[in-house]
Amino acid sequence: MSPSVKVKERIALGTKTERKLEKIDVLDKGYVRLVDVMGDDLRVVNAARVSYAKESKQLSDKDIRLIKFLAREGHTSPFRHAMLSFEIYAPLMIARQWWKYVVGSDHVMDAWNEASRRYITMEPEWYIPDENAWRSKPDHSKQGSGEPVDRAIGREATQRLKRQLEEGLKDYEWALEAGIAPEQARLLLPSAYGMYTPWYWTASLQSVAHMLNQRLAHDAQAEFQAYARAVYELVKPYFEHSLAELLKNKEI
Repeated sequence: MSPSVKVKERIALGTKTERKLEKIDVLDKGYVRLVDVMGDDLRVVNAARVSYAKESKQLSDKDIRLIKFLAREGHTSPFRHAMLSFEIYAPLMIARQWWKYVVGSDHVMDAWNEASRRYITMEPEWYIPDENAWRSKPDHSKQGSGEPVDRAIGREATQRLKRQLEEGLKDYEWALEAGIAPEQARLLLPSAYGMYTPWYWTASLQSVAHMLNQRLAHDAQAEFQAYARAVYELVKPYFEHSLAELLKNKEI
């Protein structure tokens, strides 16, 4: 079994323990998998109550009111005592936007580890929109997108993208077969924004909520919105009350 196949198998299945955890498929080949959770709504409550040397054993109505107060008044430190780890497989255009949430956060509270083509030759995959998925430029904004383009234009865009990727992949495979080091051969890959990359993201509940607040917004890129919704669905069962308050007024 080649290294690339082993890597793909690990990414798709994980260990026996990891297979029990939840995973949501996104786009054509991507996914979000919840790897680990540290804490729940009660963890948030007790992180706040320790200031008064108190502790709740079970979540009560009084505790829920405390969560509402913490979120409403901007007392966010208790939400940073709950942590979540995800494995994400997404196009580079999503990964590089997502990375901003690590750069803009306290690095003690966020971690990011991504697969490196310096060390592995995992089989490249790309996000290829079908002819109905291409969107027009919005009329009154420099970012985002508008209505779907004409199907004939979408069909042409998909064909052009496939043609570029096929040619670039041939060049990359030629370089590897010619004995060029993978860390240089990757220069020949069509590393377009649609190329998939896998990474682990570990973040506090507050950091996760910050990302969701921005990327569930109606004007966020549609593909990122899809990943944000997957994260939301995976997190919600563990932090029902905290997430509801941190995402107040957010239509999901």
